[in-house]
Amino acid sequence: MALLQYISCFMHTPRFTLSKAYSVNSKLNPPNQSQISTTNLGLKEFDHNHLARMKSVNVNASDGGAEAETAALVVEKPKSRQFQAFEGFPTPFGATARDGGVNFAVYSSNAVSATLCLLSLSDLHEKRVIEQISLDPLTNRSGDVWHVFLKGDFEDMLYGYKFDGKFSPEEGHYYDPSQILLDPYAKGVLSREEFGVLGPEGECWPQMACMVPSANDEFQFDWEGDLPLKFPQRDLVIYEMHVRGFTRHDSSRTVFPGTYVGVVDKLDHLKELGVNCIELLPCQEFNELEYYSYNSVLGDYKMNFWGYSTVNYFSPMIRYSSTGNRDCGHGAIDEFKLLVREAHKREIEVIMDVVFNHTAEGNDKGPTLSFRGVDNKVFYMLAPKGEFYNYSGCGNTFNCNHPVVRQFIVDCLRYWVTEMHVDGFRFDLASILTRGSSLWDAVNVYGNTIEGDLLTTGTALSSPPLIDMISNDPILRGVKLIAEAWDCGGLYQVGVFPHWGIWSEWNGKYRDIVRQFIKGTDGFAGAFAECLCGSPNLYQEGGRKPWNSINFVCAHDGFTLADLVTYNNKHNLVNGEDNNDGENHNNSWNCGQEGEFVSISVKKLRKRQMRNFFLCLMVSQGVPMIYMGDEYGHTKGGNNNTYCHDNYINYFRWDKKEEASSDFFRFCCLITKFRHECESLGLNDFPTSERLQWHGHSPGLPDWSDTSRFVAFTLIDSVKRELYIAFNSSHLPVTVTLPDRPGYRWEPLVDTSKPAPFDFFTDDMPERDVALKQYAHFLDAHLYPMLSYSSIILLLCPGDGDGA
Repeated sequence: MALLQYISCFMHTPRFTLSKAYSVNSKLNPPNQSQISTTNLGLKEFDHNHLARMKSVNVNASDGGAEAETAALVVEKPKSRQFQAFEGFPTPFGATARDGGVNFAVYSSNAVSATLCLLSLSDLHEKRVIEQISLDPLTNRSGDVWHVFLKGDFEDMLYGYKFDGKFSPEEGHYYDPSQILLDPYAKGVLSREEFGVLGPEGECWPQMACMVPSANDEFQFDWEGDLPLKFPQRDLVIYEMHVRGFTRHDSSRTVFPGTYVGVVDKLDHLKELGVNCIELLPCQEFNELEYYSYNSVLGDYKMNFWGYSTVNYFSPMIRYSSTGNRDCGHGAIDEFKLLVREAHKREIEVIMDVVFNHTAEGNDKGPTLSFRGVDNKVFYMLAPKGEFYNYSGCGNTFNCNHPVVRQFIVDCLRYWVTEMHVDGFRFDLASILTRGSSLWDAVNVYGNTIEGDLLTTGTALSSPPLIDMISNDPILRGVKLIAEAWDCGGLYQVGVFPHWGIWSEWNGKYRDIVRQFIKGTDGFAGAFAECLCGSPNLYQEGGRKPWNSINFVCAHDGFTLADLVTYNNKHNLVNGEDNNDGENHNNSWNCGQEGEFVSISVKKLRKRQMRNFFLCLMVSQGVPMIYMGDEYGHTKGGNNNTYCHDNYINYFRWDKKEEASSDFFRFCCLITKFRHECESLGLNDFPTSERLQWHGHSPGLPDWSDTSRFVAFTLIDSVKRELYIAFNSSHLPVTVTLPDRPGYRWEPLVDTSKPAPFDFFTDDMPERDVALKQYAHFLDAHLYPMLSYSSIILLLCPGDGDGA
């Protein structure tokens, strides 16, 4: 992702008035005997182990109960709710419905006290807490885990925690007992209901709270027998997409635009395109108002549109659901599950883009929402005097290889696989996951010292414990694992990311080389050939396969495919940063004139170049990834860093897609279908000379010189017999001599220099025979004319019996 300057619109920390406050401290502050009950709590339903753990304290709002642990302004009491509190269980972490109640467990090693706060949705907006239950460090703490079990009426109930301890930033501690914090393991987070709308008092960061689970949650959604698709990775065609952006534009005509349900309505479009895997930009709870500020250029407000700034990792983004806060977040979970289920029905896998490199809390000037207030020194990578390391470029760095944090990440990934049925993950700035934690030392990790293992915080580790855990986890090692193998601290690991034989990588080198060659830059013919083969120079020596390379030309950060051939320079003024943001080196070419208002000849060349890029992507070994909107030529006006725009710039234009249905969209669909049909375009291993032969303008004579702008090869295919594929990125046309295959002849399938529909020959294409006859005299002589900046696919077909 692009390096973003951390901008906080944190206005103030909400201070709550308290309706009631209680202490669950049965040893230090015993309740009246009349409050203790063992006969009316349903304890006969528990086994003996449960009885041993559950010493009852009856918490009743109406009888005054125990004294409040913190000073509170007493307001008019709402309707009384009664909760019975027990010692509880230290595992599993989070809030868990069980045994007729809910168990709450949270890790905090440096806090001296913990308080569970309960509130309703209306209380959340009114900044009022219904119940405060102080946890006894003797009975409600096991090791560094605070826990309590409650029975009572949890309908429409939310929760959060308060922790007390040192407030000493220079020591890495930020405890503030006045703040209600999110449980890192919460399965749902509620605050604002509508995307992009400020809180009740105009806040960007209104108070948030966690969903209390229901005992019936697991039975409410009907998976209809859904099972993992488990496609071999070599067979994937990935589509990187944004949930809101996909259907938010009016032209989508969906009932619930910009939501999980909206995506479901448009899944058939992806099926038509030939996509069998979608990669969702971040869908874990984030705050789109994080960068909220007036943009005088467009006259609207900047948003965190992409979502690369997570608030809570277990919770689906609630403002991507049509239900919003209704059902206290349960509806958002069900809608995400609906999206996965319906995608699987169409044989489309679902991969999530996850951001474990940093959180929304930013640096020391950012808001305290969860991790910082729970145990800052554990969850973040800190310098000796408490400063935040910033390898993410966003203010903080998640302390991924700390024992507690890496277990948290594994638990989170398991949850999305087992409970939400996702098929894999793409890890944003994944190189951070390989850096040593703040507490790194060999004894801490391995139990014994290792000679020479003197590492400073943030050092890249050859065998990172987190990557080791994920790679060998019995659940996670069977899903797709994709690394963005670099970070903003300069660690670049494309080709060398620790992989255990199963990790794939976003191949940024593929992107850069393909862009350079297709636009006609000298010196890239050999490197381009490596890309076509799945980048064996990067992956073969380490024992990996072509499918470990995720090939892409465009992605969410950077130019779209249409802008790649329209602009030489970025045009980011609408971001409100004087065009200083975004990448300056885009390896783009405007085909002779900058911008959209150009001559017809330039427009034709741009379409040709778009076809060249897409064709290259689909005939390369490895896994192709398409960026949302590129299939119809979406433009962002030359903006290569659109993280802050919740508007037409980032919205999929369904009206434009319809306009391109008989032109570029048709071409994309046909090329993708062709890839699926060919056995040779998704190999499990790197091609050898037995299958692939390189050619130049003449057969068997490739030109790998620095001035070469021509690459051609033949590929044996068990379904299509043999393919001849050539790329001419020169400004000059060329007539190539084709390999002689006695008894067979070459027939054209694709020529990107031709206008639609002649760019891709189909059996039902009008005037197909007439068009083929125009090539006959060339093909009879084993020749084919290629225009400048064009690419072709020819198929080997049986000849007419004369050996031609």
